[in-house]
Amino acid sequence: MATLRPARCYRTIKRANTRQSQRKPKKGYVKGVPYPKIHRYTFGDKKTDYRLSMYLRVDNAVSIRHNALEAARVALNKAMTKNVGDGFYMMKVLVFPHHVMRENPLATGAGADRFSTGMRKSFGKPIGLAAMVKKDQRILQIKLNPDKEAAGKKALKVASSKIPSTCRIESVLTK
Repeated sequence: MATLRPARCYRTIKRANTRQSQRKPKKGYVKGVPYPKIHRYTFGDKKTDYRLSMYLRVDNAVSIRHNALEAARVALNKAMTKNVGDGFYMMKVLVFPHHVMRENPLATGAGADRFSTGMRKSFGKPIGLAAMVKKDQRILQIKLNPDKEAAGKKALKVASSKIPSTCRIESVLTK
């Protein structure tokens, strides 16, 4: 299996480069896009009315790959289950990966000139999805009781290490 390119290759926000065909609408979509690794966006006890909402905000405009979002979700869920307990919180992923990332593989090494195409037909094959996030946008949310705020901050700090940008934690107390 091929390895992933580093996140620095995809973290800058670019215009979506999708094909729009007016004469042949059948060709107006991207073929071969893999499914996102993140499948569940809401976890925990949704029925309880929690007084404290905590958010993870990004400091820069960045694109976040679907596997980074899944890693942040898993880390947050694991830390919250360990520190607070199962069923005493609700967490939600607030962004969805829509942007299709493409890769034009270039061959290197001996004999690469025989089978490499260079920049000819360089549109690239779809390799994954990314969420385009604006500056100061909220990406993760947890709801819990105010007495568990320290555990929530700790869990969001662990989840922020999986995101390819610096992040801030915001707490909002409701009545």
